[in-house]
Amino acid sequence: MPEKHAQDMPSCGDCDGFPTVAITTGTNADGSRATLTVTCPACKGTGHTMAPGPAHAKGAA
Repeated sequence: MPEKHAQDMPSCGDCDGFPTVAITTGTNADGSRATLTVTCPACKGTGHTMAPGPAHAKGAA
């Protein structure tokens, strides 16, 4: 199922919107693959370059 993202938030230029990857580092003794999960340091795993703006509080002057 596709994820819903805000259309007005630009994708991160470093990871192109794919903030988490699994890197294969070899195989374990039982034959299974050993992987590392790494997140993009530029966007801190969000996939976007900036956070959404502050929400407006009701009744704020």
